[in-house]
Amino acid sequence: MDSYKIHLSEAEMPQEWYNIIPDLPSPMPPYLHPATGQPIGPDDLAAIFPRALIEQEMSPERWIPIPDEVLRIYQLWRPSPLHRARNLEAALKTPARIYYKNESVSPAGSHKPNTAVAQAYYNKAAGIKRLATETGAGQWGCALSLACNFFSMECTVYMVKVSYHQKPYRRSLMHIWGASVYPSPTDRTQAGRSILARDPETSGSLGMAISEAVEDAATHDDTNYSLGSVLNHVMLHQTIVGLETKKQLALAGESPDVLIGCVGGGSNFAGFCFPFVPAKLKGSDIRFVGVEPTACPTLTRGAYTYDFGDTTGLTPLIMMYTLGHSFVPSGIHAGGLRYHGDAPLLCQLVHEKVIEARAYPQNPVFEAACLFAETEGIIPAPETAHAIKAAVDEARVCQETNQARCIVFNLSGHGHFDLAAYDAFLEGQLKDIELDPEEMIQKALAELPKIKGQ
Repeated sequence: MDSYKIHLSEAEMPQEWYNIIPDLPSPMPPYLHPATGQPIGPDDLAAIFPRALIEQEMSPERWIPIPDEVLRIYQLWRPSPLHRARNLEAALKTPARIYYKNESVSPAGSHKPNTAVAQAYYNKAAGIKRLATETGAGQWGCALSLACNFFSMECTVYMVKVSYHQKPYRRSLMHIWGASVYPSPTDRTQAGRSILARDPETSGSLGMAISEAVEDAATHDDTNYSLGSVLNHVMLHQTIVGLETKKQLALAGESPDVLIGCVGGGSNFAGFCFPFVPAKLKGSDIRFVGVEPTACPTLTRGAYTYDFGDTTGLTPLIMMYTLGHSFVPSGIHAGGLRYHGDAPLLCQLVHEKVIEARAYPQNPVFEAACLFAETEGIIPAPETAHAIKAAVDEARVCQETNQARCIVFNLSGHGHFDLAAYDAFLEGQLKDIELDPEEMIQKALAELPKIKGQ
């Protein structure tokens, strides 16, 4: 009988995270202090992050040990299975071999707890009592609520307003795990009040929610900020996904030709792909494809420059692809992909042409998601469906060219709380937003910060 899943035992779970910084083709541009334009140091981050995470953010070490307490919690769902999508292959009549790493098996239903548990652990060890964060589609808010619950910490979540109303059951999960959840922008913070004064009817954005969460953390001594994507230490924690995938593909006797993931801030894609990047840099012809929505085309249409990670300019300046920190994406159902920027490590590798990027509108993405659900039985999150669409396209190319390539994608989360989005698709109510005209992006890019000395 053909196997459908490749499992690792708990004893085979990676014991270290992989840090890509020592293997980058060129040094990563430093984070800059918004007031001085000079590179920031550890002390500049100490107001909102524990020392251990600051050290990981800047570490030159290739391997970072995973604490035993984090590993014990990981064992609730890790190692996650690698599936062979045999039914999808048959439906597509493709000679390609399609695999997907199933991160939907975590208690929160996505890859996000891989870093949430680690961040809660290090903050608890530093004596922090509460974590403040933002969330787009709610996956990250659920994950951090879960992690704070494990470590008996309080959790405050600023959830992008449009997703707060679109995805009420993700809110329910956060409440069950003890978190306080607010639709952002709120009147709880100065950042939120100023945004609402300019646009009382705003649908919100991740940049706005980040501003609120950072302000909350910076103004309370017992509180730190926790981010679910973008920063180096988040990418680091997620590499357990790619490290497991490498072991599982080896057990299956496979060498991947293309690795695919959706991209909002970059955490699931980076964690999945980064462990394979050194092989690419040494000459392997493996491809990495990051997929984003046309409604928020950061990698495909953004500028590679320094920008704030939030809307009101509270964060350090980061070298990344950006649509401008004032850009407010449309209220698409893939709320986790509605971010104006992307992880600096990911953006650097896209800029250096190590990683490819492409964008899709909503309807073709949901078509691919439904095909996947019909053949493999799993209803994917709208974010993950972007990766599925790219995998289907790659498999169809193989069908046309009769090439038996190995295609692997990261199933970063399930869509059990996104059924309203599927209803809208099935009823023909989804609009494909292409972000034309270009003026929408250029207006936001015109508001990029002026860097002293740059």
